Amino acid sequence: MNNEKTIYKIIPVMLAFFTMGFCDLVGVATNYVKQDFQLSDTLANLFSTIMFMWFLVFSVPTGLLMNRIGRKKTVLISILITFAGLLLPYFNYSLITMLIVFSLIGIGNTLMQVSLNPLISNLVSEKKLSSYLTLGQFIKAIASFIAPIIAAQAAIRFGDWKLLFPVFAVIAIIAVIYLAFTEIKEQTIERKTSSFGECFKLLGNGLILSLFLGILVHVGIDVGVNVTAPKLLQERIGLSLSDAVYVNSFYFLFRVFGCFAGTFILSFFSPRKFFIISVSLLLLGIIVLLVGHSSILIYTGIALMGVGNSNVFPIIFSNALQHNPTHSNEISGLMIMGIAGGAIFPFLMGVVSDAMHSQTGALIVLIACIAYLFFVITKLKK
Repeated sequence: MNNEKTIYKIIPVMLAFFTMGFCDLVGVATNYVKQDFQLSDTLANLFSTIMFMWFLVFSVPTGLLMNRIGRKKTVLISILITFAGLLLPYFNYSLITMLIVFSLIGIGNTLMQVSLNPLISNLVSEKKLSSYLTLGQFIKAIASFIAPIIAAQAAIRFGDWKLLFPVFAVIAIIAVIYLAFTEIKEQTIERKTSSFGECFKLLGNGLILSLFLGILVHVGIDVGVNVTAPKLLQERIGLSLSDAVYVNSFYFLFRVFGCFAGTFILSFFSPRKFFIISVSLLLLGIIVLLVGHSSILIYTGIALMGVGNSNVFPIIFSNALQHNPTHSNEISGLMIMGIAGGAIFPFLMGVVSDAMHSQTGALIVLIACIAYLFFVITKLKK
């Protein structure tokens, strides 16, 4: 009976994970906005910066907010903010509007990432935490997978790729209602309310700092591949944007596969060993992308990157939470602040690509990110 109750409560939480995946529409949206408003790579990639910079601003305050109002209420607020952002482009489409849209989705996603991941710890045991976090990433990746397909089909069939936004808005409001009516008992830990200074002081711990930077580069890889993959196909193969954006779905298809496999593998396999395999696949993928000038090689490299990057986040995140459970809310806020890597690295990739007049510049930035993940291996619990 307890298992049945747990499953009943896990379902709305996983639907919230689906809405978390809406932030990944920035990849396909950036390419359409670039085309619609004739922007350079540097300016187009700024949309990723606008969305993900909010993780730097709101992650730690969200961790403190959770101490006051609880994790579930914080998740509900986050989805409502996301819902508001998804409605705007359907009524008005301009550069200013899209800046506001990406800001709202970024703010909502920040609150969601900080509160939703630790919310699962109220429903499952510590041993199963990595596995369920991976399941959440699997559900999130499904949303990321279908976003480019919906956008491309909307553009082809109805001449309006922006129909993607109201479709996701409907799903977001369903998630809010379902979760609001699901009772989840949150664990209470006796502790004094942390200050901003005490939160950031946790970064003085070498392990926490290393894992924070690990999240930073992981998200940089994820968003960077999402933004760069269509451009790579356009540059090297000569595909149109409508055909090239399907590579985003291809990437997330293999992320879905990797997350699904990881859900089971992490139940029996050492997270550290699995992390080594994941990072090795990322290295192989980037090498293939560097030398690949055919669609087969580029798609192969993207597939390897998708599988390799699919389980990096839950392994790092669970290691961080388990390091100091007493400050799990604060650590969650710090780790999610690392998602600002989605603002930093795609922008750098755009700058280097413009400077080199080639997407090879973007790949060079990704190599640096992957190199750091090899260092993170030494910090993970054996």
